[in-house]
This record gives sequence, C-alpha cells and structure tokens, in this order.
Amino acid sequence: MRPCKIFGDDFFHILMNNNTLHRDILPHPHHMMVNPNYDELRQWVLSLPERFERGEGTLIRKWRNELRVMEQGGIRMVVKSFARPNPVNRVAYGWLRSSKAQRSYEYAQALLAIGVGTPMPVAYLNLRRGGLFDRSYYVSLESECPYVYDVLMHEQLPYAEQVVRAVGRTTGVMHEHGYMHLDYGRENILFGFDANGEVRIEVIDLNRMYIGPVSMEGGCKNLDRLPATPQMHRWLAEEYARVRGLDADSCYELMKKYRSAHTSAADPF
Repeated sequence: MRPCKIFGDDFFHILMNNNTLHRDILPHPHHMMVNPNYDELRQWVLSLPERFERGEGTLIRKWRNELRVMEQGGIRMVVKSFARPNPVNRVAYGWLRSSKAQRSYEYAQALLAIGVGTPMPVAYLNLRRGGLFDRSYYVSLESECPYVYDVLMHEQLPYAEQVVRAVGRTTGVMHEHGYMHLDYGRENILFGFDANGEVRIEVIDLNRMYIGPVSMEGGCKNLDRLPATPQMHRWLAEEYARVRGLDADSCYELMKKYRSAHTSAADPF
C-alpha cells in the first residue's frame, strides 16, 4: 500500500525513517494548553506522563483510557490519559486532526460559553515520539456533581422530575447551538444541586462531538442511549421542545421510537 498523497512520498519517508528526522520538519515533542486561571500548574501538567507511570492519584477507571483524580496545590482535578492511537491516527492527530484531549478542552470551553455545565477545563497535553503523535492528557477540575444519570433508573428519588427536565433543557441548549454529544449515555451526564437547591447538570467525556445544525429528529435520536420510563420521556420531550421551539408531542414520539430501537433485553427502559 502506497502512502497517502496528502503530503507526498518524501514527507512520509522523512517521517517514518528515524535516521533522517530533521528538527526543521518535525513538530515539538509536546504541545500544551493551560487555562490562564491555572497557569501555575504548567510544570505539573508537563509531568503527567511520569505521574501516571508512578500510579499517582486515585484510579477511577482503566481500560483503553485511564482516568485518575489528582491533587496539586489544593486543587482537585480529574486527568484522563488517552491511549496511544493506531498508526494511521498517529499521523492524523499529529498533522491533520486535533487530539482527543485537545477536543475535550476546546469543547468544554464552548459548552461553558453557551451556559451548559461541564467541569472547568484546566489543560491538555499532547506528546509526540519520533515525529508521530503518541498520547494525550486532558485535565479538568473535579466535578462537584455527585450523581450520574443512571442512578435515576435504580432509585426512587423525590427530585427525579427536576433532574430529567433539567437534562431535557440542557440537551436542547446544546443542540440549538449546534453541539451534539456523540457519546450521550447514562454515565456522561452528572447532576447535583447548587446552593439554592436548583438542579445542576454537567456533561462530560466531550471528545466526540458533532458540530453543525441539529434537526428535531436527529436531536431526539441523540437521546436514544438514555434509559427512561414513558413519563421520563415526556418530561425530557417537554423541556427539549420548549427550549428549541418544537412540538413536544412529536419529540416525545421520536424519543420513544429511537429508545425502543436501542433497548436491549437486559435494559427494560
């Protein structure tokens, strides 16, 4: 298979042959962005690869990617280490596409700008090795929302309607501004309450996002991974439709249809 012609054969020859790498062609071995409000963490962010190697912090999850809670200077943060991508994406992320960590940081900023809750982005760090993209790290403040959406399906909560309606409004705002989360599942929506007792929603795991116009049908389908009873679907539809100026009954029927197609035997909702 011949290399992609976007850059030409000479580029790939130089890129892949370590004996001919040249400082004027290869990018810096790391690229970093730090939120100006947390500039004092710059050196700490650069040390993240070594800290993960030592197993610092509290492990939340480790599968393909690794998620840890870490603290520095009294600031509690969640750090996500994205696994090394396949060879094709090692070239793409280095030259053609933003890394998952960079997208997470930038999408978090975008959502906060439109009033959608997400943990405050602190930094991202991209690493390269031998001219190819290697891995990346995304840092955000630890969320103050203690619950995930999934708890609504396992406990009888007196404030369930408030939470579900808030999710519907949040989703409507995102879609109305042209942002559609492509992993909009039960574990990626957090909720809690502010000092006034109002529901607070935060959306996480932002690296996969569609940017562009969101139709009514496409928007309602985007909720197909959220388990919901018929009443919960009614609450979601009413708030979603109100935010977007759509017909609530039509949204309700679409949400039910797409959730039914997505439901497995192990998940009755």
